[in-house]
Amino acid sequence: MGVGLGEQAVLVENLVKIYGRDSVGVDGLSFSVGSGEIYALVGPNGSGKTTTLRIISTLIKPTRGNVYVYGVDVVRDPLRVRSMINYLPEEAGAYRDLSGLDFVKFMLSLRFDGRELEEAVEEAVKIADLGSYLRKPVRTYSKGMKRILAVSTVLASKPKLLILDEPTTGLDVERSLYVRDLIKHYNKRYGTTVLLSSHNMLEVEYLSHRVGILYKGRLIAEGTPEQLKKSLNALNLEEVFMKMKSTRGVVE
Repeated sequence: MGVGLGEQAVLVENLVKIYGRDSVGVDGLSFSVGSGEIYALVGPNGSGKTTTLRIISTLIKPTRGNVYVYGVDVVRDPLRVRSMINYLPEEAGAYRDLSGLDFVKFMLSLRFDGRELEEAVEEAVKIADLGSYLRKPVRTYSKGMKRILAVSTVLASKPKLLILDEPTTGLDVERSLYVRDLIKHYNKRYGTTVLLSSHNMLEVEYLSHRVGILYKGRLIAEGTPEQLKKSLNALNLEEVFMKMKSTRGVVE
């Protein structure tokens, strides 16, 4: 899926994030995500995926470079950016003493009110499908239950840009498939742009229109799953990733 002028949901230009003298999180990264696209960032641990997502989400500031969300600078106008996005971190916390239902209501009340809030809560409850557990404190939930609760809340908020860091972490196979299908559904039905990171190459291949492979904070390959597989004569993205590691000396 190409990205034409005026169609960019995310534009990252020469992004640099330096944490300390010997710690570079992102090193001159540039890429773009088209409106309505599902774009995945993949790479070994420490390659800069989460740092990049957190900068785009306005949670941390870059050292250098520019990042725009639908044309809005994430550093100069973070509040406007936050009104268009929702971010699911890899370890999404929840207020332990709230019930699941109260957590959903509170989080969605930050974006909606009145009838819109009621409808969003109903949608999140339906997505989570936690039954009577929604009345129980979040502290009693398993990791997978907490994850599906967080996923249901970000999806029901229907942002223009949904940023997901390891969206199915902690979920069993059945729930993982369910969440992937939901992501596709919201992308197709509402035109929600999705930027995600995942270590699960099968998940990435199933969901993504395009994939960017990171190593040491740099983009070393980009394309559709089919383009990447063809370029390296690989059967799947797992094989692409392993061949890329081998040919470029990438080690975990």
